[in-house]
Amino acid sequence: MSFIIYNAIFLFNRVAIGSFQHILPIVLAILFAIVFIRFAKRRLCKSQQNKALHILACFISFVVIMFHVHKMSVGDYNFSTDLPLYLCSLMGLLIPVFSYYRTFLMYEILLFWIIGGTLQAVLTPDIAVGFPSFDYFRYWIVHLGLLVVVFYATFVFNMRPTIKSVFKSVAGLLVYVILMVAANKLLNANYFYLNEKPQSASILDYFGDWPWYIIVVIFIVIPLFLLIYMPFYIVEKTKANK
Repeated sequence: MSFIIYNAIFLFNRVAIGSFQHILPIVLAILFAIVFIRFAKRRLCKSQQNKALHILACFISFVVIMFHVHKMSVGDYNFSTDLPLYLCSLMGLLIPVFSYYRTFLMYEILLFWIIGGTLQAVLTPDIAVGFPSFDYFRYWIVHLGLLVVVFYATFVFNMRPTIKSVFKSVAGLLVYVILMVAANKLLNANYFYLNEKPQSASILDYFGDWPWYIIVVIFIVIPLFLLIYMPFYIVEKTKANK
């Protein structure tokens, strides 16, 4: 009986916004990020700092890969819904490339994609099956892990975006959208939610029905990225005036 009650409470419930399953991973990730970044800055040499970030990035990518391998192994895989083509999953696969080469162009693009896109996913989680499902752990490790990676690069490697970075990131996002339109057409899919809003509550719910929410998002992307850039601009301006 206790096992049935346990499943009813945890396993078969979609993760609700503001629930314990929602808040706890965020708190743990914040604590981990603070300790990880402070330790790297104070105790690790340059090569060790590089290795620490790359290990974290590879772990995120490994979790994405193993999640898809697991779904394929149990025969529960649909190319129209399960490919790692959603922006956060795709970044989860690509993040080891950034952590290995640490090119500034990748940082410019990923910074705004991760903070703008992943932060929204963290605030409004879309997890159909909660703790302790594989999808639950995969969701939080990828989304919160990506945020840790980009903040690590910012504070440990002292990488900073410029105003041009905003528009480079927007251009990269438009290329991604075009590719997803083609993929959705080919697979009869809804990657990047271009054909339908997610089932769970999200910020898209405030932007009207299809296709209006897509049009609204197009118009707010640049202001959103500029808002993300604003703290960097203020800090640099303050330093320059001292």
